[in-house]
Amino acid sequence: MRVAVADYDAGNTLSVRRALEKVGARVELTPDPERFLAAEAVVLPGVGAFGDCVRKLRERGLDGACWEAYRSGKPFLGVCVGLQVLFETSEESPGVEGLGILPGRVVRFHGEDLRVPHMGWNTLSVVREHPVLEGLDGEHFYFVHSYYPVPDRGEDLLGESEYGGPFCAAVARSSLVAVQFHPEKSSRAGLALYENFLRWASELNEGKR
Repeated sequence: MRVAVADYDAGNTLSVRRALEKVGARVELTPDPERFLAAEAVVLPGVGAFGDCVRKLRERGLDGACWEAYRSGKPFLGVCVGLQVLFETSEESPGVEGLGILPGRVVRFHGEDLRVPHMGWNTLSVVREHPVLEGLDGEHFYFVHSYYPVPDRGEDLLGESEYGGPFCAAVARSSLVAVQFHPEKSSRAGLALYENFLRWASELNEGKR
């Protein structure tokens, strides 16, 4: 499986690459939209501020490449801020439009007793079955974030976690899946998620032939 990881100076791309290679992927880190789209599956990581990530994607033309990957049905995985930028807006960067692939917004954790950012291990509750989260309900994943997505469409919600109340930790639509946590920092469960993604991507691509 040839997997392209978007390299746009806004993600822990080396950790993502190592994790994917460990479960058998042939990985290319690339800032080039054409090479990104030429792979059999794509991964969009992201760390930092929503607005900075969106700007860097647009500077490289990777915003359009993400849209094309989604429209074409290419297996697509978003990670952390790579999930958030798929939505329309974020409280972190007022006035900045996200990619808008998924309708909804990104909001900040609020609560007097909550430490922000939310950092550490939390349990994932799978809301609906999906091949990428197979066998992972109740597993612990590593989170580092101050914001989380609120999908407009309930059917996009895939998994939740708990921090001052339930929040969206995973979404999916068509050939796109995205998670708020960091699988590459989540030990065995994280590797299992990447392995599930590769297996699912292979099945999707096989179905197109």
